[in-house]
This record gives sequence, structure tokens and C-alpha cells, in this order.
Amino acid sequence: MTVTSAAPGRWVRTRHRSPDPGTGPEPAVLRVVAAGPAASVQDLGRPGLAHLGVPASGPADRRSFRLANRLVGNPEDTPALEVTLGGLAITLSTTRHVAVTGAPAPLTVDGVPVEGAPRLRLRAGSVLAVGRPWAGCRTYLAVSGGIEAERVLGSASRDSLTGLGPDPVRAGAEYGLGPVRPVPAVPLELAFSVVPCGGPATVRFRWGPRHELFDAADRHRLTTTPWRVSAECDRVGARLTGPPLAIGSVDLPSEGTVRGAIQVPPSGEPIVFLADHPVTGGYPVIGVVTDADIDLVGQTLPGDELRLVPVH
Repeated sequence: MTVTSAAPGRWVRTRHRSPDPGTGPEPAVLRVVAAGPAASVQDLGRPGLAHLGVPASGPADRRSFRLANRLVGNPEDTPALEVTLGGLAITLSTTRHVAVTGAPAPLTVDGVPVEGAPRLRLRAGSVLAVGRPWAGCRTYLAVSGGIEAERVLGSASRDSLTGLGPDPVRAGAEYGLGPVRPVPAVPLELAFSVVPCGGPATVRFRWGPRHELFDAADRHRLTTTPWRVSAECDRVGARLTGPPLAIGSVDLPSEGTVRGAIQVPPSGEPIVFLADHPVTGGYPVIGVVTDADIDLVGQTLPGDELRLVPVH
């Protein structure tokens, strides 16, 4: 049996009665047994294209994504899987090291629980399943050698806003794997970017560029309200619920926005922009979440409490 590439990121199995002499070994393949509610291929995105109207995209939790690749010896930008709310199951055609980071979730291999192992050696044909996380929402799965997927404008990231990049991960999909890489001799410390259990997420931000449009009472309300993440949250952004800010009617031309921007629409309920945010917007941005803390927002779930703390 051989595996041929019908198109970038798409693999099709074909069968032959006998191997073709001199063709070499079959390509290594990752097959998706179950995709869960939402899974996508990501790398570190398409930075630098906002002037063309193209969002940067990439993983919602970059810290955990980079860690997963480092654990299996890949460069940090190597394509891997972002799994939202678990439900993913995969199998490999060849034995490889895999790493699972981000939102901590139960793992099984062929139905047997795997305890405390951010990195494991998955044997060919075994099924690795990722359950629903008990904190946070996005888990990352990297394979030694990396996933070979369609690249658009230099990136294999799936952008949910524009539709650029590989198709959403679906059951039955198959992806080629790159050449096997040596893994670190000692596993790196596993870190989770998740909401602390039993308490709110504290997220730091910097004022501006349009905070002067809000009066002192509104600015105070932004920093003292125990905001809740609403059901309107995805890879584009997270809407916060709480006492609305009294922005009223503001006539602003569209201007550039960035990951972490806290935009205030007419409803007065802030929206924190995440990985797939639009590159421009016409509503005022009262502040921008620090680069160090925006990954934490990318791990929040509807109902999670979030407090915004200004820094200078």
C-alpha cells in the first residue's frame, strides 16, 4: 500500500498488488479517527500581512503551541493540531513521539489512560484520544517531524475569519508527516496557560489608543468589574459581559486593530480580539491586552471570570 498526495495537505491511499521496485518506504501519515467539536491545523501564522487585509491567525495559545513542538524536537513554527474542547483521536502509520500541551485533558492510548505524560511514544496503529479539558479549552498536539499541510501565503494556519489555510480537521482526514526529528533528552517542564481553578483570570492591559473617549467612571468600571466571558467567544474574539460602558454614539473611521485589542461596540460590552481578529475596526479600542497575557484569554470558556488590570 502506498500513500500519494492528491493536493497539498490531502492524502489518498492507493493499493497495489506488489511494490514498485526502487520507490522506497511509504510516507508517514497521521489519520484523524475523530475530530471533536473543533480542531484545526495551526502554525505561528501570517504576520506582516495586515496591510493586505490578511489576519495573522496562528494558535490561540502560542505559548502552549511552541512548547508542544519543542517537546518533540520540532522548530516552534512547525504545523500542529489545535484541539478545542477535546474529542480528537488520531493514529499514526509509523511510530513517533507526540506531545500534548495547553488545556490539561485526559489522554488515552487504545482506551488505556495515560497519566502525567506531556510527551509519549505513540506506536504505529495505536489510537491516541484527547478528552475534554478540566480547565481551559484549547489543547495542542504536535508530532515529531510535524504535520504536512496546505500553506497559503506562507502559512499552514487555519483562519476561521477568512477561511484561509487548510480545511477544518475532520474524521477520516489524513496528513503527511515530515522526517522524524530527535527529541530532547530530558522532557521540558510542562506549563499550562489556563484559567486558575477557583478564581478569576487576571489579565493585564495597556490603555489606548482611544481610552480618552471614555470618561473616568467608565475607565474605572473597566478595571474593577468582574467580567464574565460570554457565549459569544471563538478564535476571533471573546465578548465580556458586565455593566456596559457608556460609549454612546462614536463616529470613528476604520483603523487598524491588533491581537489583544479591547474594542467597545455600541452595546458597551468589551470584546477582546484573539488570533483570527479582523485587521481593521470602526469601534473604539480602549486598551490592548499585553502580549504575555493574551494567550490566557485564548484559553477562557463561557462563564469564566476575567479581571482587567492596567499596566504602565
